[in-house]
Amino acid sequence: MSRRNGNKVAGDCDSFQMESKAPEQAPNMEQKNDEIMDSEEVENGKSEPINPLAMDGAVTAPDGGWGWVVLVATILVLALTLAFPSCMGIFYMDLQTEFQASNQETSWVPSIMTSVLHAGGLGFCFSFQPAVTILGHYFVRRRAFANAMSSTGTALGLCTLPLLGNYLHTELGWRGSFLVLGAVLLNCCVCGAVMRPLGGPRHRGQHLINHRPLQLKEEKLKGRMRASLAGLMTALRRHMAFDLLRNNLRYRMYVVGITWMMLGFVVPLIYLVPYATAHDMEQSQAALLLSILGIVNIVVRPPIGLLFSLPWFKGCHTYVFSAALLLNGLSNSICCIDASFPVLLAYVVTYGLSMSVVGSLMFTVLMDTLDMSRFPAALGLLAIMESVTLLIGPPLAGILVDRTGEYFYVFFACSATVSSSAVFLMVSFYWLDRRDRRALKGQQVPPQVPPQKPASGNNLIPQCQYRSVPTEGDKDKASDSETGDITHL
Repeated sequence: MSRRNGNKVAGDCDSFQMESKAPEQAPNMEQKNDEIMDSEEVENGKSEPINPLAMDGAVTAPDGGWGWVVLVATILVLALTLAFPSCMGIFYMDLQTEFQASNQETSWVPSIMTSVLHAGGLGFCFSFQPAVTILGHYFVRRRAFANAMSSTGTALGLCTLPLLGNYLHTELGWRGSFLVLGAVLLNCCVCGAVMRPLGGPRHRGQHLINHRPLQLKEEKLKGRMRASLAGLMTALRRHMAFDLLRNNLRYRMYVVGITWMMLGFVVPLIYLVPYATAHDMEQSQAALLLSILGIVNIVVRPPIGLLFSLPWFKGCHTYVFSAALLLNGLSNSICCIDASFPVLLAYVVTYGLSMSVVGSLMFTVLMDTLDMSRFPAALGLLAIMESVTLLIGPPLAGILVDRTGEYFYVFFACSATVSSSAVFLMVSFYWLDRRDRRALKGQQVPPQVPPQKPASGNNLIPQCQYRSVPTEGDKDKASDSETGDITHL
């Protein structure tokens, strides 16, 4: 009987020990699964975990990996969106003839397209703005290089789309060309498909059944609506950077200068082909001028971006940007000389070189004027403000052509507008830098200390009094004197 009870107690103890060990095995299994996942990542050649979520839930930028795919997609998006409005000059005369419209009316087509692209809401903005934003999330340490490479997308589009548009215009006319170009622009959907969010797939838990009454649901819905409205107003105040426009004088000057610059910065690209064809140049040669402009940008932009990112040019980005902008404005005056191909070739090369420097340093100068945490908001407000001048610039140029009957007045007006904005930026930032240097110098002046009289030898501390140190010559003289003394004795 006692043996049976002993066996029973031993069995109960064994079952209790197995139950107590069960919870301890679960963490070991989870740890083993984590080790298996880590080993798979090492086998795949990845030194970082697949899921870039930190322990606190923050997303860390991979600075590589799938980010390179996102970079290539961003380059293609910028090539298809930013460069397309500049190619409308190839179809400018056809649209004007087909709809019997004036230059002012015809110019609304590229101006609205460019303005909405920057301001948001429709069309290309759904591709351009998200691509630039997502690229910034994938790169932090290599963000300068990624931005420099992505800016070549515009140059790539300027290089290829004019030639493609001219070929389609010759073969299919302007209507068929728009259909084919629309199909080409659908590749933005493919580029958007590869821009997957950071953090990987998230596993959702089981849905809980809500048994609360209907009144509580309605009150909760109203509370959420009020909270959403309040959050929207707060987001508008924070992300539109109106406080920076009011309090940051450097940002205010930069916004004013760039907004004024955009009034005539892209207008020459729209009227270059009509100006050339109006002076009996073949349309294929006029389209080739835009392609040469794109080639210059492709070659120059990456090294320019890397060059001015060196420490040597720290603190002088604004002046280099203003000088390049001044050269860009003055280059428009070359078109006023003649409309021959060699003259216009010299124009597009000069315009392309200065445009490359302006495009490479525009965001860099903006970063230098404010804290990086406010950069997205500052960029958003700048894009909305410059969209206004981008909207009215081409129609104003169209009015000038309708009144004068000549295209070269457009280039002269663009030259004056862009050059004046460059001078404004240069003088404004020079004045601000000089003011800041004066303020910094006033803060660093040390207090004046009255001069102290040299202390006399009598007042010296005995331990600090001067004593001569015997040299080798003194030792020789001393030995000679001792020898003389001995001889004398």
